[in-house]
Amino acid sequence: MKTKALIMDEKSITRALTRIAHEIIEKNKGVDGLVVIGIRSRGVPLAKRIVNTIKEIEEQDVPYYSLDISPYRDDISPEDMMKKPDNTFDVEGKIIILVDDVLFTGRTVRAALDAIIDLGRPNKIELAVLIDRGHRELPIRADFVGKNVPTSKSERVTVNIEEIDGINQVLIQE
Repeated sequence: MKTKALIMDEKSITRALTRIAHEIIEKNKGVDGLVVIGIRSRGVPLAKRIVNTIKEIEEQDVPYYSLDISPYRDDISPEDMMKKPDNTFDVEGKIIILVDDVLFTGRTVRAALDAIIDLGRPNKIELAVLIDRGHRELPIRADFVGKNVPTSKSERVTVNIEEIDGINQVLIQE
């Protein structure tokens, strides 16, 4: 795959996540009842960074968790659907901030919503994404967006996160 453009570097990723953290606090009038949940795999370190920024701003810990959506995906085999994920945290009555790296068709978010609802009934679920690239197949939109990046369907948005890939960057590849 050939890199077409570098659309975010480490500084712009940090700025976007800081802005998202501020927007989350403002929209929810603080952090009471807030739980941040990262979708595996790259949503998890992004969620951790958002939680750390919220703690710097509010001087208050916000719980965060990793969400395994693999059995809830609509593009896997029936055998994989039978596997029970290790999602064991309380969402009842909470304000959930669901975090992912890229919002594309909306199918990953749909699977995550199903996984969360299986855990209980949250008060509200809000979606935070680093990149919104369009091309939705489901009526899902993000509440907090780091960057809107119009792409063609043939292009690929690659998010590299230091905790997983050793570098922080977002690329468009073709």
